[in-house]
Amino acid sequence: MFDRLDDLLIRYEDVTAELNNPSVVEDQNRFRKLMKEQNDLLPLVEAYKEYKACKQNIEDSLMMLEEESDEELRELAKEELSSSKDRVEELEKEIKILLLPKDPNDEKDVVVEIRGGAGGDEAALFAAELFRMYTHYAESRRWKVEVINADETGIGGMKEVEFMVKGQGAYSVLKYESGVHRVQRVPETESSGRIHTSTATVAVMPEAEEVDVHIDEKDIRIDVMRASGNGGQCVNTTDSAVRLTHYPTGIVVYSQTEKSQLQNKDKAFAILRAKLYDLELQKQHDAEADARRSQIGTGDRSEKIRTYNFPQGRVTDHRIGLTLYKLDKVMNGDIQEIIDACIAADQTAKLAKMND
Repeated sequence: MFDRLDDLLIRYEDVTAELNNPSVVEDQNRFRKLMKEQNDLLPLVEAYKEYKACKQNIEDSLMMLEEESDEELRELAKEELSSSKDRVEELEKEIKILLLPKDPNDEKDVVVEIRGGAGGDEAALFAAELFRMYTHYAESRRWKVEVINADETGIGGMKEVEFMVKGQGAYSVLKYESGVHRVQRVPETESSGRIHTSTATVAVMPEAEEVDVHIDEKDIRIDVMRASGNGGQCVNTTDSAVRLTHYPTGIVVYSQTEKSQLQNKDKAFAILRAKLYDLELQKQHDAEADARRSQIGTGDRSEKIRTYNFPQGRVTDHRIGLTLYKLDKVMNGDIQEIIDACIAADQTAKLAKMND
């Protein structure tokens, strides 16, 4: 491990030197690649430098304890020795996590698709609440949310909604939300006060560039039509909505939120690329069944991942056994604690697999 760390430290210094070269600055593509590499290496380099400094402190403290007779200085050396040893243990764990293979999609923006599942109108209402939860969470991260398509019900629910979330590292965080979300509560329409269980599915897909997915024009049918549903001027008056049908997979994408047909077409193709890319990722995950089972957030889309129990005010993530009694805050977008726990569990599982 330490040979690799020394090599990465040398690489970081080489990259930093290159970035100071005027000819590199003139080549913007190379400059951006080097800047990204430097930023990726920085946390590891800082942790390793601190690790080496702590190891040196341990040696210095031991030497002082051997040579020093002054009791006050000896006590200081003991304190320094103890704190440095504790910090070395922490840094070893941090460095192992930083050395884990990175998901190449982690820095990408995402396409999120939420669909009401079992439960009819109640499931549609829950899907709409999940959409608001993610919107509030994205706003707290200063990420941008763009709705592509929403099939709304008359009572404030959503049969389905597709939207993009744009922000640094969006996929690295939101990928843990894919799966079946279950709600338990008394519906407003239920006069007898019985608790109902409804579900909604969430699919989080990394946005795919054209270089990631090739779409053959012969495989696509493009239909334009008038938008439907709620909206302002231009809705229902111009053929601005776009529907794409991908023959090989049967995937149908509909975009109607923009006034411009061209903008809707661009968004529809972005969604289609993401879905096709996600299909390829799912095939890879299926081929690596052991790895999928050992990790959080890369499993089966049909997996029930979380329950939102309104009568008890609790949220339970079934993958990691986490229960929080702050449902109101969670539904208002405060999901960072759940995501952090999923990330930690994922890292622990990957480290255990790496040590097997």
